Amino acid sequence: MVDQELAREQDYVATLYARLDALQREAEAQLKAVRMLDVGGNHQSRSERDTFARTYEDRIVQLREVDDRLAFGRLETAPEDGAPVYRYIGRVGLRDENLQPILLDWRVPQASAFYQATAATPLGARSRRHLLSNGRRIIRIEDEILDAALLEGDTAALHQGEGALLSALTAQRTGHMSDIVSTIQAEQDRIIRSELNGVLVVQGGPGTGKTAVALHRAAYLLYTHRDRLQNSGVLIVGPSTSFLQYIEAVLPSLGETGVVLASVGQLFPGVEASHEDAPAVAALKGQIFMADLIARAVKSRQKVPATSQKLLVNGDTLVLKPQLIEAAIHRARAGGKPHNEARVVFVKHALNALAREWLEQLQKQGRSMDDTDLPMLREDLRLADDVRVALNTAWLPLTPQKLVQDLYARPQWLEELTPRWRAAQRALLHRPRAAEFTIADVPLLDEAAEHLGEYSAVDAAAKREAKEQRKRDIENAELAIKNMDVKGLVNAKSLADNFAELGDRATTAERAALDRSWTYGHVIVDEAQELSPMQWRLLMRRGPRRSFTIVGDIAQAAAAAAADSWREALAPVLEASFEADRWRLEELTVNYRTPSQISEAAEKMAVAHGLPITASRTVRASDWPVAVLTDTVDALRRERALGAGGTVAVIVVEENIDALAQALDAEFGDIVGRGALGLLRDVALLTPQDSKGLEFDAAIVVDPTAIVAASERGAGALYVAMTRATQRLYLVSDGPLPMGLTDLA
Repeated sequence: MVDQELAREQDYVATLYARLDALQREAEAQLKAVRMLDVGGNHQSRSERDTFARTYEDRIVQLREVDDRLAFGRLETAPEDGAPVYRYIGRVGLRDENLQPILLDWRVPQASAFYQATAATPLGARSRRHLLSNGRRIIRIEDEILDAALLEGDTAALHQGEGALLSALTAQRTGHMSDIVSTIQAEQDRIIRSELNGVLVVQGGPGTGKTAVALHRAAYLLYTHRDRLQNSGVLIVGPSTSFLQYIEAVLPSLGETGVVLASVGQLFPGVEASHEDAPAVAALKGQIFMADLIARAVKSRQKVPATSQKLLVNGDTLVLKPQLIEAAIHRARAGGKPHNEARVVFVKHALNALAREWLEQLQKQGRSMDDTDLPMLREDLRLADDVRVALNTAWLPLTPQKLVQDLYARPQWLEELTPRWRAAQRALLHRPRAAEFTIADVPLLDEAAEHLGEYSAVDAAAKREAKEQRKRDIENAELAIKNMDVKGLVNAKSLADNFAELGDRATTAERAALDRSWTYGHVIVDEAQELSPMQWRLLMRRGPRRSFTIVGDIAQAAAAAAADSWREALAPVLEASFEADRWRLEELTVNYRTPSQISEAAEKMAVAHGLPITASRTVRASDWPVAVLTDTVDALRRERALGAGGTVAVIVVEENIDALAQALDAEFGDIVGRGALGLLRDVALLTPQDSKGLEFDAAIVVDPTAIVAASERGAGALYVAMTRATQRLYLVSDGPLPMGLTDLA
C-alpha cells in the first residue's frame, strides 16, 4: 500500500514538474522574442522592450528557484461525488493548460489548513500528507490523520505523525538557513498570516523559529499584499552581515526576490559599518538625547559673526554687518527647511541685502546707477572670493559625514554643545576625523541627514525631476501595456519602476537600498532586542507607516544600549503616549532547534543571572550531554572524530579571537573560517554577536566566564552562544564556570 501511494505521488509530482518546465520554456521564448524586437533609436520603445525583458527574466529566476521541493504537501478534504478531493501544496501556485489549479501556493487561504488543522479543529481537512523529496524524486510520504474514519483499512499503515518535522530538525546544517515552508507549525502559521498593519512583536526563546517565521511572513505579505508592497518594498534588518549571508537564500526559495536585506550598519547609503564601538561608547551613542545633540550641532553651523567684516569686491570695499547676516539667517530658518536647502534662501537674502547696500554706496560716490543694476551687482558679489568665504563661514553646506566627524574630532565644539555633560562622557566620543564609522554612528549620520537635507540645490532639483519623470513613466507604462496587449501580466506602476530614459533597470529593492529617504511598506526587524533608541529612530524613518514585524528575545539582549522590556524598546516606535498600547505581542513557545539537555543548561544559567527568559517546550533530546573540556583544539578534535559531519561554531570573545584563530589554523587548516567566511567552511570562528540568529550542528563555547565578563549584558551573550547548537554543545574552560553551570563541571 505504501509503495503504491509513493508511486502515485511520484506520478503527480512529475506532472507538476512538467508544467513548471513548460512555463519556464514559455518565459524563455517570450524573453527571446522581446530581445529580438527592432525598436530603432526611440528611447521610450527601448525602455518598454527592456522592461518586458526584465519581467520575463524575473519570472524565469522565480521558476528556477522553486524547483527544489516544489510540492511538499497534500490535503484531503471531504469527498465530492463519492471521490476524495486532494489539494497539493507547494512553493508557488501552478495551473494546467486549461487554467485549472494543480498546485496551491502555500500562502493562499485554502492552504492554511495544511499548517493549522488538528483532529479537534480539522478546518475541512480529513488528512495531511507530507511529501519528502530528494531533488525531483519523492522518497517518503507521511500522513497525519485528522478524520478517525480514515484509520480503518490499509491507509492506517501510512500514519506516521510528526516524522517530517523531526527529520527536518535533525538534518545536518549547511551554513545557510533552510526554509521551513513544508513544516510550519500552527502557532508559527498564525503569526505568519497575521494582518499587515500595525506593530507585531514576536517574542520567543532560542530555537523557537523566530527568524524563520519572520522570513516566511515577508514572503506571505508580499504575496497577499502585492499591490501595496511591490512598489514600496519590504526591508528586513538583521544583526550582522554573517546573519544576512546565512538567510539570503530563504526568500528566493519561496519565490520572492524583491526584498532589501540589511544590517543596521548598512542603512545609510555609502557607508558599510561593520565594527562595534566599545560598550560604553555604543551605549552613549545609542541614547535618545543624541538626536538633540545632532540638531544643536547643525544649528550651531548657522553663525552670526561677532563683528563687522570688510569685503573686497571689484576694487570696492564693502562692510558686512552682523545684523545683515542675522536677518538672512532668520529669514532662512522661518521656512522650516533642512540646513542645506535653507542655505539657498540665506544666500539669496544676504546677497540681495548686500547688493542693495553696495548700490547705495556707489550712488553716494556719484556713480550713475539704479535698481536695474542690482542683478549685475548680485552676480559680482556671488563670484567674489571674500563674499563666498564670509557667507560660508556664516552658513556652510555640510554632508552628514563631515558633521559627525567634526563632532568627534573637535573637543572644544563638542564642549560648547554639551555644557551639562561630564568630561568623561565627551571623552568617549573623541576620535580622529579619519576614523571609520561604526555601527552606532549610522543612526547619527541618518539623523544628521534629516536636519541637513540635500547637499546642494542640484541634488534637490534632481529629486524634483525624478518625481516628474515618475509621472511620465506611469503614463508611458499604461500605453505600453495597451500596445503590447499584456494587460493583467503587469500593472502600470510596477512597469514604470523599470522605465528610465537612459536604460536604468534597477529593481525596487535595488533603488530602495540606494535611497536614504525611501520609505518601505513593511519593515521586519530580527534580533530587535539589541537595538538602541537611536537605531529605532532610524528604522522609524524607513517605515513611517508603522507597519512592523519585530522579532526577538529580551533575554538574549547583549548590546550595551539594549532595552530591558519590549515596552521600553518600542517607545521610539510608538512615539505618542496614546499609542503606547497599539502593538500586539505573539509568543513562540516551542523550541524546535535546541535539544533538551542544552536548553536546560542554558536556561539554568540564564535564570541564575536574572535574565527574563521566555519559557519554552523542547520537542526532542539529542544523544550527547553538554561536555565541559579545558582545551578548544581538543574539543574540536573530539567533534571531528565523531564523523557526524555538519557545521561547527567556535564562539569566543573578540579580544581572544586572533590567538584562537592561529591555534585552530595550525591544527585544522582551511576548514576553519572567521566571521561570515566561516559560514562557508566546516568550522566557523565567531564572536557571540556574530553568532546571533545562526544555528550549527555543534557549538564550542570558549571561556564562558570571559563572555559573561565582557560587558554588562554578558550573560545574555553567553545565553545566545550556548543555544546555537542543534546536536552537541562543548564548554571550554580551565577555571570556574559562570553561575548556573557549576554542576556541569
